[in-house]
Amino acid sequence: MAAVATTVLAGCTRSDGGEDRTSTTTVDAGFSASALASGVQRLGTAPVVPAPQMRLADGLVPPTNRWFSGLVFGPDLLPVFPSPISYTPTAAGFSGGLPTVTASANGITGPAVAQFGLDVGATGMRVSAYDQVAVTIAHTAAGSVVGHSTIAEGSPSIGYTAATGQTVTPTATITRSSRTTGTATGAGQEWAVVVEGGSIAADGGSITLERSGSVVMFPVPAGARDAEVGTLQRAAASPLTGVELSRSGSSDRQRTVLAYRTAARGDTLVVPQRSQGTSGLHCTGLRYDTIDGSVPLCTGTALRFSAPTVTPTTELDLSALTNGDRAELREQVTADAAGIDASSFAADTYAGGKNLSRAANLYTLADQLGMDRVAARLRTTTVAVLDRWADAKGCLTRTEQCFGYDDTIKGVVGQTASFGSEEFNDHHFHYGYILYAAGVMAAGHQDLVDRWNATMTLVAADIAAPTTTASFPEQRVYDPYAQHSWASGYSPFVDGNNQESTSEAVNAWNGLAAWASAAGDDGLRSEATWLLSNESAAALDDSVAPDISASAFGEADVASYDHDIVSLTWGGKRDYGTWFSALPEAIAGIQLIPMTPAAPAYLGSPAGGGASHIRAVVEAATPNGYGVQFGDYLLMYRSLASAADARRALTTARTLPDVAIDTANTRSYTLAFIMAEARR
Repeated sequence: MAAVATTVLAGCTRSDGGEDRTSTTTVDAGFSASALASGVQRLGTAPVVPAPQMRLADGLVPPTNRWFSGLVFGPDLLPVFPSPISYTPTAAGFSGGLPTVTASANGITGPAVAQFGLDVGATGMRVSAYDQVAVTIAHTAAGSVVGHSTIAEGSPSIGYTAATGQTVTPTATITRSSRTTGTATGAGQEWAVVVEGGSIAADGGSITLERSGSVVMFPVPAGARDAEVGTLQRAAASPLTGVELSRSGSSDRQRTVLAYRTAARGDTLVVPQRSQGTSGLHCTGLRYDTIDGSVPLCTGTALRFSAPTVTPTTELDLSALTNGDRAELREQVTADAAGIDASSFAADTYAGGKNLSRAANLYTLADQLGMDRVAARLRTTTVAVLDRWADAKGCLTRTEQCFGYDDTIKGVVGQTASFGSEEFNDHHFHYGYILYAAGVMAAGHQDLVDRWNATMTLVAADIAAPTTTASFPEQRVYDPYAQHSWASGYSPFVDGNNQESTSEAVNAWNGLAAWASAAGDDGLRSEATWLLSNESAAALDDSVAPDISASAFGEADVASYDHDIVSLTWGGKRDYGTWFSALPEAIAGIQLIPMTPAAPAYLGSPAGGGASHIRAVVEAATPNGYGVQFGDYLLMYRSLASAADARRALTTARTLPDVAIDTANTRSYTLAFIMAEARR
């Protein structure tokens, strides 16, 4: 990938002739629309399964892995969670809700609730525009659009704009404060209403709208006085049209700006996450309770926040190791390398990707330890496997270790399915491993960059294209408001989308950066660093070291939640559990796998909870010792608590049963990781 940059306009995808929301983004020439289309043509189309039913306007790239994907895919009308509210499409319109937060020993929940909405006389709906934070739904009847509703994460409001003159019916009677403002109560929650280009009927039972007239509604925060509600109504009067993303970074911080655009291009209601701060906003002192904690209600035009920079890396720092450490590692590397040959790499993108990452880390260790012959053999084997994955025509002759392009959903799919990858589940988890291995092996080898570039560019674009093209959506999996990725492709759930393995999401962006570095693509590495840093911050804040204190949750009582971590994050709940196991070692370990060289920078940071938190998490996960699934990663995590903890972990790691060494890992890498912490 040549490091040639072009400036393009990136932003909301639209198909209905409305206003484009755009922001300036620098995109490497390898990710231009024409280059990606050419690469896709060479790869060939090979979808694994038929696409589901889609409610999507023509010309839009299907938005998999979004917080709102449930609006698009499948036969059912499902709720979504534009925090702090829920939004549920109905047969005739939509309903909004302010979820009530409750807790149990193993979960914090805030399910969708129907409190207040509109019957707009629709008989159908489809997504007609979207960006990474906002989505617009076209409500249709008799083949025509009657109006559009728009919602966005970080906004408590739902806006509806009429496509024609019409009368709509609220789901609860409005008590007017004027012809254009009022409040209504449904399911015990008061909502405020403000109308432009129309009026509320005197009896509060209907709203008459001119063409392009609008209704905006939002839940009234607890304790709000009448004057405060009026102020909020004035700020919310103009409906949202979308949210523009811009980013920048330095060696210290990675910065994000989410600009909330309204039809009037002025202030609106904005709700930052608890960890994001309120820079540039005017906050009212009013708050909403969410499953992530109590959050402020503010007015302004943009959210501005940052995360500590996590520098991508593919090497452990072995500089402090003793001669004895190095001798021990050389012996172990020799033993582990003997078990790696062409037959030891799995066929699918997940298991096969993990195997590639394992081999890449073992190769790096051998190289760092001056084991030239072992390193050369590992390189030869791993490069040969990567050659198979990078063969653009591979899927024409086989169904394993190859990629095809799904021309309906617009993405790259490994042709041996794993964990729903054919439905676009978990692509970043899988592809991060492959990109990481390709980056390690191609570093300093331009011939390999040239050989793998076409396919690896498409693999990178599938999860992190810097702008939307006809071939891929912009940053398919990443949500810049939530600051983390979503794992489900089609999100067929009443609790919204979800993500379980925060650490494999972090690994995705470290892997993306590894490939970008090898390919000499500074723009892609910059994007990868921004993604890595934000995903790392969210992993700590949401899952690894969350604040579940009473002070963080305001009026919501979460005292019954009985764990130090949250392992499965949804739009409408947070769970202590996994998709694959109820065992405590799995629940903790899935937040750690694969403990890359970048892991200490965030897991061992002050935001990671400190030594006592690390010890508490590991002890809860290993009541019967470390000879369990993810025992290797739990030992590595324990080593981050202190040098003394690391020395004890090292003793245990030497005799750890082979079954406790994950397929993305080796005993060599486990020992090296812990040694680096023990000698610091």
